[in-house]
Amino acid sequence: MSQEALENHEPETPHLDFAGTTPYEDYVKADVLTHLQHTLSDDPGEMVFLVTTQVMELWFTVIVHEWETAAAALRSDDIPVAIAALKRSTRELEALNASWKPLGQLTPAQFNSYRSALGEGSGFQSAMYRRMEFLLGEKSASMLVPHRGAPRVHAELEKALYEPSLYDEVVRVLARRGYAIPDAVLQRDISLRYEPFDAVEAAWTAVYSGAEDAELARLGEALTDVAELVWRWRNDHLVATRRSMGSKPGTGGSAGVAWLEKRARKNVFPELWTARSHV
Repeated sequence: MSQEALENHEPETPHLDFAGTTPYEDYVKADVLTHLQHTLSDDPGEMVFLVTTQVMELWFTVIVHEWETAAAALRSDDIPVAIAALKRSTRELEALNASWKPLGQLTPAQFNSYRSALGEGSGFQSAMYRRMEFLLGEKSASMLVPHRGAPRVHAELEKALYEPSLYDEVVRVLARRGYAIPDAVLQRDISLRYEPFDAVEAAWTAVYSGAEDAELARLGEALTDVAELVWRWRNDHLVATRRSMGSKPGTGGSAGVAWLEKRARKNVFPELWTARSHV
């Protein structure tokens, strides 16, 4: 075909006629996603609250997938695959954190206009968010209780409770790389919340003080990026809640801002932070 013919050639018409639904719909299930919004009040602001919350749940799902991928890679000592999954999760955490923007400036009057529609519903009841927390080492058997009425969800959470967290797998990698991690750490009850250990802090201090294991240092930085964004998520949640409801009790019987303030003070992967003081 000549150059002139190429320039005058009309683009082909896209395929528009399908026997059933479109391939896009078959893959994305957009019709399902866009018909899951059933508001319970007449306030027009409830829609953005509901959709934003649903979007958060989707991001929780992706992030859990990334962290489970990273944990599996660490079990196989495949540090590059673990780092790649952690780096993807940081971009996803940034998108998750941006979800607070539509909600972050709600006034108490605006929130009160549809707050009653939540009833006893509260974000701490999110099973997928709980799986995120379990992967971070924030284990608590009592957090399975709200999900007893949903057998599949309860079974998935129970499985996550008794599996090593992402950080448990990291500590085991440190041990296999020759760092002095005692049996008391390696054989601890992994269904309990992870608490910092001096030996793990010493291992990270050694990693960051020397250049002999640059791969572990890169892993540490990828984990620190995750920890920082989790901290930002918790603080953004705190600010949005404080702005929309002050210090009133939260929905679902939670302590509201007081509980969120306590959560915001906790560091994820604690020894990665404290070790920096000794380098």
